[in-house]
Amino acid sequence: MNLSELNKIAKAMVAPGKGILAADESSGTIKKRFDAIKVESNEDNRRDYRELLFRSKDAMQKRISGVILYDETIWQKAKDGTPLVKLIEQAGSIPGIKVDEGTKPLPNCPGELITYGLDGLPTRLPKYYEQGARFAKWRAVIDIGAGIPSYAAIATNAHALARYAALCQVNQIVPIVEPEVLMDGDHDIDRCVEVTEFVLKETFQQLYYQKVALEGMVLKPNMAVPGKKSAKKASVQEVAEKTVKLLKECVPAAVPGIAFLSGGQSDEEATAHLDAMNKIGNLPWGLTFSYGRALQAAPQKAWSGKNENVAAAQRAFSHRAEMNGLAALGQWKSDLEKKAA
Repeated sequence: MNLSELNKIAKAMVAPGKGILAADESSGTIKKRFDAIKVESNEDNRRDYRELLFRSKDAMQKRISGVILYDETIWQKAKDGTPLVKLIEQAGSIPGIKVDEGTKPLPNCPGELITYGLDGLPTRLPKYYEQGARFAKWRAVIDIGAGIPSYAAIATNAHALARYAALCQVNQIVPIVEPEVLMDGDHDIDRCVEVTEFVLKETFQQLYYQKVALEGMVLKPNMAVPGKKSAKKASVQEVAEKTVKLLKECVPAAVPGIAFLSGGQSDEEATAHLDAMNKIGNLPWGLTFSYGRALQAAPQKAWSGKNENVAAAQRAFSHRAEMNGLAALGQWKSDLEKKAA
């Protein structure tokens, strides 16, 4: 393992004012997104849509440090025959790959899930590296509800995350470690903080046991937010303060950066929260974004599967990338949104 090289890539992934585009929707998820804009989810449409994003020069060169790809996409070629991975590299961005194989019910833990995909990983990672991937992503899902999460679910998922991270590093790939505490449910922000603290502490304990080099990884956590069905809402400032305090208590300073997931927040909420955290300042690691829906909802709607809408979709994508890039610097203002509209 060449740690200085891993550290260089991890730092580039969280470079100031840049963040990661999560374009790794599974076939099922992208179908839901395409259904919403009345576009058939076939291989050509998926490729055309993602090509449109990767060819958005303005966004890709200035604001997107890396792109998480789905297995199908990393092997695809653009309409003109250029591998999609090459388009990402030409824009000065880093190609990455989602390597987990989704979730299944966790035995003896009703309502809880475990992420699969460790078995074939030692064989798959060198192939992805050869194809251009320099980082990977694995998502663990922790739900909050009556009597859950259990320690079994937290420990099992943290263990899998750590084993995945160790495998990535020996294959010279930077792991994005993503333990996501879901915002479904009616819990308040303090319950989210309590569970997320447990999950993060357990995850870093397991990373230590598996000898993962913290300098060569990126953390992708949820923010501290109340559940969608919670009667108690939280202000932008409360989310920012509680998230920063939580991360300072749980994330070692050796980690180069933290790239948040948007996890069901609206586009503008995800941007405002990230901005408010960076405005707090004096943080031991970079804080940026690794958004899927919060970067893509606007361009998807603008595109709606029509060639004549490609430029409009690229403008919508560039705008969201610009807003989040500013938020990653603590320089976003809500009136910038209105100006663009």
